[in-house]
Parts: sequence; structure tokens; C-alpha cells
Amino acid sequence: MQPSPAVLNKTFSALADPTRRAILSRLAQGESSVGELAAPFEMSWPAISKHLRVLEDAGLMKRERDGRVHRCRLEPTPMKDAAEWIAFYRRFWEGQLDALANFLENTSDKEIQNWTSHKPSSKRRSSSSAPSRPRAKKSSARGRKKKR
Repeated sequence: MQPSPAVLNKTFSALADPTRRAILSRLAQGESSVGELAAPFEMSWPAISKHLRVLEDAGLMKRERDGRVHRCRLEPTPMKDAAEWIAFYRRFWEGQLDALANFLENTSDKEIQNWTSHKPSSKRRSSSSAPSRPRAKKSSARGRKKKR
């Protein structure tokens, strides 16, 4: 089952920040307290707390209380889902690029030269093939209208 777009949006949004990625890297090594996670960063507790909330909201991290200590652990499922989404599009684009390479390999240089050597016409034309819209008609004379 593919993750919903909302889940992917939260995951990619959370991963977009370097501080949050660093926190996740630390959590990949094992469970940590909030204090241990905050130690390498020169930022306030509220700022660290906000980063942790974003990670929790995205489902990338779980936080549990152990007395006065908050313990955090990595939740890898959203990252696995994001990696699968990226892999799908990687396969798609590799297939598209392979088809293009195959096409170019099987196309003669003369055919490619014919496609790329089109000379523009001397008349200036619109870049689109759509006809131009007619000009709008004037609706009234300039100036303020007098009340009667």
C-alpha cells in the first residue's frame, strides 16, 4: 500500500531541515534522551522541542517519558515509504532515459540533423499555434460620469 500524499509531505518536510536530519542520524545509532539530542546544537530548548515535535508529527520519531527524562527513538517506516516512492520514480526516469538512448542509437545522424537544422521563418510569429484574441472594445468614454 502506498503512503498517502499527506504522509509523504510531512516526511519530506521534516527531512528538509538539516537539524532534523542530524537528530535522525543520532537516533539511528540508538535511543537517546532529549538532552543528548540537544547537546550538539547551539539553539534554545524551545527550538529543539519544535524540531522534535515536527519529527513526531511526521511519524519519524517516538518519545516516551521515563520519570523526568524523555527518551526518543527512531521510527523508520515513513523514511522507508519515502525511499520506495523515490525508487519508483527513479525506475520510471531510468526507463524514460533508456528509451531515449535507444531511440538516439537507432536514429541516423542525417535524421537528427534534419530535426535540428530547421531555420526560423523570416516572418515573426507567435511561439504558440493558437490564434490571437481580438482586441477588447472600449466600454465608455474616459473620465467620470455625471449623476443625473
